[in-house]
Amino acid sequence: MPDAGGGTLDDMIHRTAATAAQQSRSGRISSLDLLRGVAILGTFGTNVFLFAHPGGPAGFFQDFVGTANGVAEHVEIGLRTLSNGKFLALLTILFGVGLELQYQSARRRGVSWPGRYPLRAGILFMEGVAHYLLVFEGDVLMAYGLTSLLVAYLVGRSDRVVRKVVVVVSGVYTTTILAATALLVAGPGVSGEPTPVDPATTASWPAQVAVRFTEFLMLRAETILIVPSAVVLFLLGSRLRRAGVFEDTEKGAQLRARLLVLGFAVGLPLNVLTGFGGPDWLLVDRYLLPPLVALGLLALVTHLSLRMREKPGAVRSGLIAVGRTALSCYVLQNLLAGFLCYGWGLGLAERFADARPWWIVGLWTFVGSVNVAFALLWLRRFDRGPLELLMHRLYAPRRTPPRVPAPPSRRGSA
Repeated sequence: MPDAGGGTLDDMIHRTAATAAQQSRSGRISSLDLLRGVAILGTFGTNVFLFAHPGGPAGFFQDFVGTANGVAEHVEIGLRTLSNGKFLALLTILFGVGLELQYQSARRRGVSWPGRYPLRAGILFMEGVAHYLLVFEGDVLMAYGLTSLLVAYLVGRSDRVVRKVVVVVSGVYTTTILAATALLVAGPGVSGEPTPVDPATTASWPAQVAVRFTEFLMLRAETILIVPSAVVLFLLGSRLRRAGVFEDTEKGAQLRARLLVLGFAVGLPLNVLTGFGGPDWLLVDRYLLPPLVALGLLALVTHLSLRMREKPGAVRSGLIAVGRTALSCYVLQNLLAGFLCYGWGLGLAERFADARPWWIVGLWTFVGSVNVAFALLWLRRFDRGPLELLMHRLYAPRRTPPRVPAPPSRRGSA
């Protein structure tokens, strides 16, 4: 089918694949965009359940159950377990890889570090504030902005210092999560009917914005759990990049093999148990085990990307396009899901409330397809996504044209 620009979808995929191949030859890590694309679409696999609840995210958590009675409930818990926290952890690790690449670039150019990077972190934080208020309560950009500001001052420190930070932060974090989980498991179960959700929270967009503003501290409480974990995962991503996990070498292959075992032989089975273990295991299920699985995903996708780099297909090219416009696609998928699901839009969440979780799979597929199509079309004319272009324009130093010295005045000879 021809598009408005005179090409076909196959042409767009072909061009994206050719661009990826050219970037790979020029020294760009070809698997990173692919990994980002997987992480962005996978993250929506978690958020889609919040949008698809008739009461929105608040209604989802009020009705949340981790035990299943029927086939549909078993399937929904299985789907949530498949995506919950894992792709967010993968995206967090990739942010750390990106920060490492910027640090190395600054060193090559002889630029002081962190230099202007705190400005970049501040811009990301403010984009997160806007995204939280206007689009989605579950925004992660604010936490990433805070984390990147902290890690920017750590990424260049010695491995010994970084190792100490990772051990201390991860140790305290793990102990806290396990202690809270032990209290939940040992304590009495939650009883009584869930609190009814105010229909205005999804029926009116201005009402949603007002609730997000007035309940800012409560709705942003998850940031307390995200930032310490993100500090560890950012630093881990930085060191994995230095260790050569993305390189097509024997050392890189050995490292990826270890991560595959850690992720899929250790992390995934435990995560399945906690996923079906009930709401008392929510903290472990979302924050503690998913990073292990994310490391396995990183190794698997990187391995496949290296093996198939000379055989770019439609799926790979689409994921690469989403990865190159990751920030824009992250916001777009949440904005589109809100319009489709909430009462101020098409209200599909209430209409199909009895068709969970089957219609949610279709919703994820549709929104993901729109993201891929948008990314492919946008990259035909621009080298970055719209939000990426905005951030670059705000962050990049303004370059003034070099001053041309005035020609020396000609004086008469004595």
